Amino acid sequence: MTPVDLNRVLAEMRALAAQAGNQGVAPAAAPQLDFGALLTNSISKVNEMQKNAESLAAAFETGSKDVDIAQVMIEVQKAGLAFRAMTEVRNKLVQAYQDVMNMPL
Repeated sequence: MTPVDLNRVLAEMRALAAQAGNQGVAPAAAPQLDFGALLTNSISKVNEMQKNAESLAAAFETGSKDVDIAQVMIEVQKAGLAFRAMTEVRNKLVQAYQDVMNMPL
């Protein structure tokens, strides 16, 4: 997965932790992000990584001289890891949704 701006994510996490703890101290530099847009962007990046790995593998299989096996294996592993991470995030979101829906009123 392409690196997400970790400082921005950490700033958001700190802001949420501060709000949850009623500390009232939120970093001013943390911009507001749309969760849906962030999720859609992450999914599209994982998709691009998988397509890139697939095209490199196809190029290697056809005998392209500018693609070596190490490059193909690295890209395939990166795409697989990104997909597994995205799947885990999805599973956590589904579990959180189910937990909220099962809460008594």
